[in-house]
Amino acid sequence: MIHDADEATSKDGKTGRREDGMVGCWDDGIGWVMVWLNRLHVTLACTVVALPACASPEVHVATPTVILVSLDGFRWDFRDIGNTPTLDSLARVGVTAERMIPVFPTMTFPSHYSMATGLYPERHGIVSNQMYDPTRDAWFAIGNRDGAWWGGEPIWLTAERQGIIAATFFWPGTDVPINGRHATHWYRFDASIPNKDRVDQALQWLALPAGEQPQLITLYFEDVDQAAHDDAIDSPRVQRAITSVDAALGRLTAGLARMGASDKVNIIIVSDHGMAGRSPERVIFIDDFVDVDAVTVVDWNPVWMASAADGNHDRLYQQLRNAHPNLTAYRREDIPERFHFKNNARVPPVIALADEGWSITTRGYFDRNRDSFRGHTHGYDNQAASMGSIFVASGPAFANGKTVDPFENVHIYELVCHVLGIEPAVNDGSLDAIREVLR
Repeated sequence: MIHDADEATSKDGKTGRREDGMVGCWDDGIGWVMVWLNRLHVTLACTVVALPACASPEVHVATPTVILVSLDGFRWDFRDIGNTPTLDSLARVGVTAERMIPVFPTMTFPSHYSMATGLYPERHGIVSNQMYDPTRDAWFAIGNRDGAWWGGEPIWLTAERQGIIAATFFWPGTDVPINGRHATHWYRFDASIPNKDRVDQALQWLALPAGEQPQLITLYFEDVDQAAHDDAIDSPRVQRAITSVDAALGRLTAGLARMGASDKVNIIIVSDHGMAGRSPERVIFIDDFVDVDAVTVVDWNPVWMASAADGNHDRLYQQLRNAHPNLTAYRREDIPERFHFKNNARVPPVIALADEGWSITTRGYFDRNRDSFRGHTHGYDNQAASMGSIFVASGPAFANGKTVDPFENVHIYELVCHVLGIEPAVNDGSLDAIREVLR
């Protein structure tokens, strides 16, 4: 049996899918009326931000405050490709990493949730953008908001548990009732909401009266990921996307300046993964080696995850072990320790990882969708430089004009807890591994 989840169809679950909902959502067909209501709600909320900004140049912002911003798919070197005056300025006055190393697999949901919890995917349970849990006989795909899938304690709940108000304008997991709770303010994902409205809502939250202000805000911008999946890195579309997210950051920093809060707020800018170019000439046809009708495929590309329908997983592994020079197969128990990926039942018994720049599919799918194997993708070995993501931080907590060596993104949770002065939940990160970014 093949689960209908080919990567080339979903584009990491964010492009080529309907994304609407009452307050936005990752993948939920509620309808255009609800999207309109959501847009109206955000527009009305954002109108408020102009009032305190115009009435008084100063707004009392609680300290410490952290704004955690994700630029989905923004590779560590994309500042050299697009026009990024705001990122460049923040890096000059703050601290930047040569690159940040995402968790494996280098996919949107596992990586974001590892930054949020400080846990590797095998610990928090979000092992891919789509999963099967044999203990529950249940499937997960982007749009699933069943809190039972999400382990650990994300930073917005760690903050709330210790009396700090959190507000989330998108971030994978923020629209899910994890442990039965959300942040005080939250939205379901809706890609139709402009970046400027997301930024203006964050500023409006900061303009709330003392005692009501969030001290932790998350923002998420998906433009670069969507563009890079389909186009060359140097294409006008990718360059426009890079410029667009930098402009959103510019709107945020300008708003903070108007509020007199530039020296009070800590901004941490991250991304979940980088991007690697792919080509129709670099394709591994899995059905040359495996009868795909005799396996259950959980995920396709570039990490092929499957189990044998008859339970003979070792035979499936042997069929793939030396099948292709650009494909590495593992039994779950033999997955390298550095991936932190084998100790969870949601990881299928057999996985096969394509080399950087290679794709996995079937001949039939490829014949129908050859052009979809152009552009860029991610999911590869997290140590590959092309999978490296961005880290830029600026504010009173951070070093000035400093560049640090690469570090794993699993340490972000401990960093945010430290800046906010709260006690972290049990996690796999370490503040010592990232302490040099601090002032």
